[in-house]
Amino acid sequence: MGILEGKKLLVTGVLMDSSIAFHVAKIAQEEGAQVVLTSFGRTMRITQTIAKRLPSTPEVLELDVSDQGHLDSLAERLGQHVDRLDGVLHSIGFAPPGAFNFMEGTWEDVSTAVHISAYSLKSLAAAAVPLMSDGGSVVGLTFDAQFAWPVYDWMGVAKAAFEATNRYLARDLGPKGIRCNLVSAGPIRTTAAKSIPGFEQFEETWDNRAPLGWDIHDAVPAARACAALLSDWFPATTGEIVHVDGGVHVMGQ
Repeated sequence: MGILEGKKLLVTGVLMDSSIAFHVAKIAQEEGAQVVLTSFGRTMRITQTIAKRLPSTPEVLELDVSDQGHLDSLAERLGQHVDRLDGVLHSIGFAPPGAFNFMEGTWEDVSTAVHISAYSLKSLAAAAVPLMSDGGSVVGLTFDAQFAWPVYDWMGVAKAAFEATNRYLARDLGPKGIRCNLVSAGPIRTTAAKSIPGFEQFEETWDNRAPLGWDIHDAVPAARACAALLSDWFPATTGEIVHVDGGVHVMGQ
């Protein structure tokens, strides 16, 4: 029996089979879970194609986290495929190119980054709660926001808001038996990473700084952490950030 046997999970952010979200979905299925994916717009077809590479091809629902109509109808649409929800993976992030220049980024750029990359954690959790009457787990992916990283700029600020959002969700959803935790992963060569100008700076230095070493092509360690947090193996853990970064977060300069 797998650690996710019988669980019903919603996984966002599957765009390529190199992504952390893809590997979370794969591990979840291998560990006995039923998985439903989300995508939206022009990426729907991409997600549906990539979904066929999973052990069992899951349903793909349309969900734009900036569309309140999509959020309001999510529980009803999910209910056509699962009778409840035990866990949600938030793997969503976006910032316009202007947000990667801290001093010149406009409020329009910044507000978009914060809306999609931070506020959406609350939006997604709130949309899923009606199906989580038996409790469960919300897990999100972050990139350590305690530092001012090169090139990350306003996305780094959005991630700081994302991490704060997780703490408030842990407070408000705890009484419902819902745990809210984040996995802070080291740099993985994903679609999202490729959209960040200068992200190769992290790729070039991370392995040298990580006591355990780091493989920018290997999303499995972070995905395993997500799967563990989605399981019942952390029944009293919430509001936490689990670092899966080879140990870089504890190292000085």
